[in-house]
Amino acid sequence: MSAGAAIRVARVDAAVAAVVTAAALVPAFVPRTQPWWAVVLTVLSSVPVLWRRVWLLPVCLVVGLAIMVLDLADHAAPGEPLSLAPYGPLVCTYTFAELARPAWRVVGIVLLAGGVAVSLAVPHNDLDTFRAVTTEYVAAYALGVGTRARRAHADAEAERARRMAEERALAAAEERARIARDMHDIVTHSVGLMTVQAEAGPLVVRDDPAKAEATFEAISATGREAIGQLRVLLGALRGEIGLGLDALTSLVQRVRQAGLDVRTEEVGTRLRTSSAVDIAAYRVIQECLTNTLRHAEARTAWLRLLWHDRMLSIEVSDDGHGAPSLREGHGLTGMRERVEACGGTLAIDPSGFTVAVTLPIG
Repeated sequence: MSAGAAIRVARVDAAVAAVVTAAALVPAFVPRTQPWWAVVLTVLSSVPVLWRRVWLLPVCLVVGLAIMVLDLADHAAPGEPLSLAPYGPLVCTYTFAELARPAWRVVGIVLLAGGVAVSLAVPHNDLDTFRAVTTEYVAAYALGVGTRARRAHADAEAERARRMAEERALAAAEERARIARDMHDIVTHSVGLMTVQAEAGPLVVRDDPAKAEATFEAISATGREAIGQLRVLLGALRGEIGLGLDALTSLVQRVRQAGLDVRTEEVGTRLRTSSAVDIAAYRVIQECLTNTLRHAEARTAWLRLLWHDRMLSIEVSDDGHGAPSLREGHGLTGMRERVEACGGTLAIDPSGFTVAVTLPIG
């Protein structure tokens, strides 16, 4: 509760205590003079209402006992009527129903029923008095239950809103991470291929003009595709159009044009997968082939896809020198994050640089 709300509640409680005290004292003592003990009991049945939110149980006991003793003493003399408006106990009943814990509420109901019964039965009040007083306490308790239910509903709504805000923040963070991975994959793959092809261009431009022309065409095609993927990414951040295993043939062809002989093998029947798994599989293969092309000094790479009923296994290996001291950069980290986000596993063998991935599809 904020400081402002606490101040407002304190002011309301002070006003309620003042009204209850005045309502109890004025009717009781204006017509006639009462003994000192009656004044004390009347004060005890009303003033402690001010602290009912701080010391709920003690205040309820003090107020309840005071009103019960006052009623019994007041009716000791014949002909004295019982007041039908025990304001302090009614306010405490309302607050008890609103704030007390479930176990204490059961105890409170029993004590309240017993106290009211004693206060009414000992003075031999009639049936109408029983009905009127019982109705007052039941109404006060029902109002407290309603207030507690409304507050619980408001708290639940606030908690739901907080969780939704956290989920939106988490989704935004995941989206930013996904965009960062995609940007890395697009840029490093395309620029890597273009760099390798550009470096090979001068070597063949004089000796083999036809091959040089094909190399420059491949550079141009790779650049155009990179621009297209960037447009897709920036134009529709939540839709990865054109990416997935359906684009695997084009990916392999570009890598072959860059000088790496990629041999593919697909075992089993290709099954329908979720977009997340489809994109993750494509990006993992893309990253593996790009790393092989740029760092492994390999001539041949092998790509195997094994389809099972509930799992897709991917293995990429090459005949390069591997990575004796493997250090995960953004690319490998992005691969691992993609695979783990789909519930899969990723294993990297530095000796020969073999990457094995499993992705759930069922």
